[in-house]
Amino acid sequence: MSSSKLPSSTHGSMSNPKRPTTKFHPSLWGDIFLSSPTRNVDAKTKLQHEELKEEVRRMIKVVMDDELLYKLRLIDTIKRLGVSYHFEREIEEVLLNIYEHDYKDDQTLETTSLQFRLLRENGLGASCEWFNKFKDDKGNFNMSLTSDVKGLLELYEASYLRVHGEDILEEALGFTTTHLGLAKAAETIEYPLSSLVSHALYQPIRTGLSRLEARRFISFYQDDASHNKTLLKFAELDFNLLQILHKEELSKISRWKNGLDFATKLPFARDRLVEGYGIWILGVYFEPQYSFAREILAKTIVLITLMDDIYDAYGTLEELQLLTNAVQRLDAHYINQLPEYMKSFYEPLLDFYEEMEEAMIKQGKSYRVKYAKDTFKQVSESYFVEVKWYNENYIPTMEEYMRNAVLSFAYIMATIASFVGMGDFVTPEIFNWASNNPKIIYASSIVGRLMDDVASHKFEQERGHCASAVECYMREHAVSEEEACSELKKQVGNAWKDINQELIFSEISKVVPGPVLTRILNFTRVIHFLYKNGDGFTDVGKNTKDGITSLLIDPISVSY
Repeated sequence: MSSSKLPSSTHGSMSNPKRPTTKFHPSLWGDIFLSSPTRNVDAKTKLQHEELKEEVRRMIKVVMDDELLYKLRLIDTIKRLGVSYHFEREIEEVLLNIYEHDYKDDQTLETTSLQFRLLRENGLGASCEWFNKFKDDKGNFNMSLTSDVKGLLELYEASYLRVHGEDILEEALGFTTTHLGLAKAAETIEYPLSSLVSHALYQPIRTGLSRLEARRFISFYQDDASHNKTLLKFAELDFNLLQILHKEELSKISRWKNGLDFATKLPFARDRLVEGYGIWILGVYFEPQYSFAREILAKTIVLITLMDDIYDAYGTLEELQLLTNAVQRLDAHYINQLPEYMKSFYEPLLDFYEEMEEAMIKQGKSYRVKYAKDTFKQVSESYFVEVKWYNENYIPTMEEYMRNAVLSFAYIMATIASFVGMGDFVTPEIFNWASNNPKIIYASSIVGRLMDDVASHKFEQERGHCASAVECYMREHAVSEEEACSELKKQVGNAWKDINQELIFSEISKVVPGPVLTRILNFTRVIHFLYKNGDGFTDVGKNTKDGITSLLIDPISVSY
């Protein structure tokens, strides 16, 4: 839609302001998610699901007495099929037992690597020294390992759980990437292992979205002749039951958004509810118990996207000063000071926080709303800083840019919003900790801001936007765009090490509940998915489209 058709301000001196001319493509999904799924789950399917779940639970309990590699493979398969959320306690018992028995002598590369990864994924500090036994006299990885594709693949995946100073895992990543690539090119690996290798080289487990990766792994597992029929069928049924729940939730939120008629009132803004729900929300949490939390976060993402586009793609400096003032107050008295189009955003924003307040008062958790509001206000202020920089043609230093950019990326705000609808284990202390930008959230924001800037800076500079990290770095260090992007990607890698450090070795990992830390890890994974090859949220391409289709449209054919 061209800017000539956009609503104009009602303020006299601003009635014909010069506006940006951004054109975002419309939603790709039409109204297909407006109606709830009609297919109710029959009692027989529910019963079968429960029976299979108990069978899997028994499998985990009896595995204690089995050999180490069998135990590890079972736990890994359950996790990768996306059903480990049903068995967290049982899995923790098995992994603690392995950790305490200190198995590490005379093991294959596959066993050592798988043990290392599973322990670290569970916050248990396995040592990278375990891998020294796979090196030769010169300190290089033994070339004999190159014929062990399963072992190489597990070492490759394990290397993504490295922290700072773990040079052996840096070497492992280079070694395995090279030799898996060579084996793949030589076409010497049999299917389905060949597909697992190809996919891992594109998307390692550590940075992948758990729902999407589960969907993919189910199809790999189906084709594995040695698959466990009970496990496979349970994973397929579980995926389909969750998909029905998720479609119902998206339908409800779609009706809320359509009722506010943003498409007509704010036509310049991105309509990305489906991508927001299917990638952001399900990426952060997909489990049934977080249904209410998903509704709050989904609405938050709709509103923050609208606000982002008002600041970035439509508002004038004068109007945005009014909006910034109004958002700092979140008070209905400020409505009449705003241009007409801004009221279409501001009124639903006030209603949203009012509804949140009512729900939280009923639960005795009204304190949560203040944290949600305060961090939303923080984002508005940081957006306004960027608008001023753009209007003044000001290019900040990297330090100055990043200080504001970790706020404008809105991950502190989104993290707090993701906690609002969660259980009692998210205490006032957790809200206070998270809102003060602790190291793990800061690192997640760094990953997000820098990946976003590298992916979208060209488009943003074309449409008129303040300098991104790429331009700031180029100017400050007098380097080319290519060199700047390369350095920023290194900083993303370092931020991932910070995240691993916090999740595995820090005090935080002992005092902050696992489900809280998992949300932060998952937010980072969402970014990795969306910005790996361009901006998959603003400019929805095949990757995002296929992801949404597999998660929210196509059920899995259940094996019989």
